[in-house]
Amino acid sequence: MTTTVHRFAAASRMEWIKLRTLRSTWWTLAVTVAGATGIGVAVGANSKDASADLTNNVLAGVAPGLLLVGVLGVLTMTGEYSSGMIRATLAAVPDRPLLLTAKATVFGLVTLVLGEVTAFVAFLAGRAALHGRLTAPGLGQPGVLRAVVLSGAGIALMGLFGLGLGAIVRHSAAALATYVGVVFVAGQLLLAVAPAAVRWVPPAIVGDSLGVSRTASGDLSPWAGPAVLCGYAAVALGAGAWTLTRRDG
Repeated sequence: MTTTVHRFAAASRMEWIKLRTLRSTWWTLAVTVAGATGIGVAVGANSKDASADLTNNVLAGVAPGLLLVGVLGVLTMTGEYSSGMIRATLAAVPDRPLLLTAKATVFGLVTLVLGEVTAFVAFLAGRAALHGRLTAPGLGQPGVLRAVVLSGAGIALMGLFGLGLGAIVRHSAAALATYVGVVFVAGQLLLAVAPAAVRWVPPAIVGDSLGVSRTASGDLSPWAGPAVLCGYAAVALGAGAWTLTRRDG
């Protein structure tokens, strides 16, 4: 047990060094927070209906994070294959499930911090931009803090989903196309053929379940939504671990 813990700690340190030295990590952080601010302000300034869920309105700023952090998750995995670094990584950590666990742990913690910063920035920026005649939501009001925190967690879970897809597909272009298709395009297709099923699509879960202070009829509850996203991420990472053990580096 001690040996496994030591190997996991060493693998995690290695993954942290690789992640923080990637320029794409810092660009994603900057663009995600900037996008959250801009969209939060734009949506807040254009909110007119006092009866609407204003918390949900201003949390629209988390939307870019679902794409950007998911893409970062894909590239964090596939980039090792395209650069050839995966050979050195596997030489250092031959235990592939352990390697993916360490990578997912480090990436998940980093993107959770990023997601929470994004959600709080979107909320505060959008709240400040609301028209003076509207009562701005406060973090102490029922369901508001929960909506902000879960929205940030949703971003991290989508990043882990992207990481799992990257481990399964390995090729950047194909994995990115799969991520965009599954996460975004599928929702539009379902909207046309099976509208009731749209609530199971990740962007709808984040927008209609996680990022709301009050849940509308027919949507997943604020706690069922995160459970479904956790399931998606777990399945992708589990399949990724299985794939890594069945292929040569």
